[in-house]
This record gives sequence, structure tokens and C-alpha cells, in this order.
Amino acid sequence: MKNSQITEEMEISRRFYVAKSLLEEAALLALAMRPAPGGPSATLKGRQDYVTEADRAVESMIYQRLAKLFPEDGFIGEEHGEQAQGLYQWVLDPIDGTSNFARGRNRWCISLGLMKNKHPVAGIINAPALKEIFTAIEGKGAFLNDTPIRAAKSHVMDEAMVEIGWSPFVPLEWWQEKTTALLNLGGMPRSLGSGALALADVACGRSDGYLEKVIYIWDVAAALVILKEAEACVSPFIEMGGLKEKTIILATAPGVASELSQAFGIELV
Repeated sequence: MKNSQITEEMEISRRFYVAKSLLEEAALLALAMRPAPGGPSATLKGRQDYVTEADRAVESMIYQRLAKLFPEDGFIGEEHGEQAQGLYQWVLDPIDGTSNFARGRNRWCISLGLMKNKHPVAGIINAPALKEIFTAIEGKGAFLNDTPIRAAKSHVMDEAMVEIGWSPFVPLEWWQEKTTALLNLGGMPRSLGSGALALADVACGRSDGYLEKVIYIWDVAAALVILKEAEACVSPFIEMGGLKEKTIILATAPGVASELSQAFGIELV
């Protein structure tokens, strides 16, 4: 192994373990700020598009700490956009599943991805209310609470469970068309309100697929590495423009990838 490769692995690993610890601190902050169950405690950016004080507080905390620890790195956050550029770049969704968080529900997470030269190399998805942490470093495998994970071995659509995301940016006709296509295959549709966790579910085999028409890089940066290391099939999100704008994504278990790709009309790699 060349010295340059060893140095690169060390740099990625160093950032990964520091970030994993930082997200555990951020998770405690988010839990302390989570509203009690009931009507939503949040501000609407648009129809069904929430932001909470926790979103802003968690992002500010993580950005400030990372900027101090790795001042040469870039940073993109959902709430404040691109703050800095660098060879390595952190991509953060401070609260993914904000609509769930705002109502005191448990299905939400903090998602932090690390890219090098715009290529995802590490990811952490911390879902503190579920007591689950998904992690991956490129070439080192994917894990849930430090236990290795793989995509499901499903081969029959009659037993497949697939999540189809919805947001105010999704045309009703599109959502109905894709849901009908899934039902015609014999699959069971789901929609649970967190894109990052939906992708993590595909990686660990809880779900056989996830389709989202409109999703951003901060929603998927961490999950892209986890999915790859879990041997899931994923559409070419970054190649399709995902670094700059909202983009479609499809992730599936390998055994049903062909059927879902054809039914949804989305190429997988």
C-alpha cells in the first residue's frame, strides 16, 4: 500500500471518529430540545416543510466544532447552505425527519456525510430517539450500532416492502403513478417521513427499496456510503446533479433492483 493511500485512510478515519463522537453530543442536544408529543412545535418554511430551533442549534454546534477542529475542510448544511470549501467537505442535515421531530415522534436523525473531492467517503446517521447509529467508511463496511449490515436478500416482489417519499415538491400525479406501479408488482408501499433513515433501512435490510423524487445532498451524503458498503443498488445521485440541486434517488436490495428500476423508470448502478 502506498504511503499516500495510508495517509488518506488515516485522514478519513480521524475525521470519522471525531465526527461520530461529535454527533453523540449533538444527539443529546437535539433530544433535550425535542417537543412533547402533540401538535407540531415548529416554523413552517412552506406547506408541510418544517424547521425547528433544534435544526438551527444542532447545525450551528456541529459547524462551529468542525470548523475549529478541521479549519481546512468545507461544509454544507441544510439550514445555512455552503459555509466553506475544501478538499474534504462535511455535509449535514441537522434534523432529518423534522416533521416527526416537531410532533415528538421518534423517527428522525442527524445525518453527517464526509466527501473528498465531491466523492462520499464516510457517513454517520445518528437516530438518538431510536438508539441507533448507522456508520460506514468507504471500503470498511457498513454498521448499525457497530454490528455489520447488508441489504436484504429479497428476490420476490410479493414480499417486498418499499418506501416512497412524499414532500410538497412532489407532484401528486407522480406519487400516485409510482405507488400504483409498486402495487402492481405486488410490493407494499410505505412513507415514514425521514429520507436518511429510509435509505438506512434499505442498507440494513428492513426495507427493500426507497424512492424519492426530490431530495438534497444533505439528506443522502451519509447514506450513500452506507448503502454502497451494504451492497445495495443506488441510482447515480451525484452524477445526476445531486451536489447542486434537488435530485431523484432510488435505492434497492440487489435481488429486486431490476424490477424496481424498470417499474420506476430509474437507472441503478
